[in-house]
Amino acid sequence: MRPSVRMERAAGLIAVGLVAAIVTLPGASSMAGDPAADIKQVASEKLPNVPGKSVSAVVVKYEPGGKSGKHHHAGSVLAYVLSGAIRSENSATGPAKVYQAGESFFEPPGSQHLVSENASTTEPASLLAIFIADDGAELTTFDK
Repeated sequence: MRPSVRMERAAGLIAVGLVAAIVTLPGASSMAGDPAADIKQVASEKLPNVPGKSVSAVVVKYEPGGKSGKHHHAGSVLAYVLSGAIRSENSATGPAKVYQAGESFFEPPGSQHLVSENASTTEPASLLAIFIADDGAELTTFDK
């Protein structure tokens, strides 16, 4: 099996497990800063085998034509498209690309998220972002 296929399957399994946890998670909270998207942190746990780091899960929902402004993230981010199609461009990974439901992409630490938007003007879209970052870090900072 090709490494990229293994990565996509692993991302899919992680997403399925986290989505199952999300359904039962009380008090999921909205993250401030971007009125164009519904952004909710749905889980966060300290990593006992990596002192000072946490894994966090964030669900981002875009209405048709919705988009986020330029921003950057704390740590590393693996994004998995849950529904619809997401157009994404990252300063470290190349030009904008459209990712369909079931596909994933990676954002390395220190990079800027230049484009993050629903690729459709008629259908909603959503993604699950998995962060590995410092304990207590602000996961997303929108550029001014």
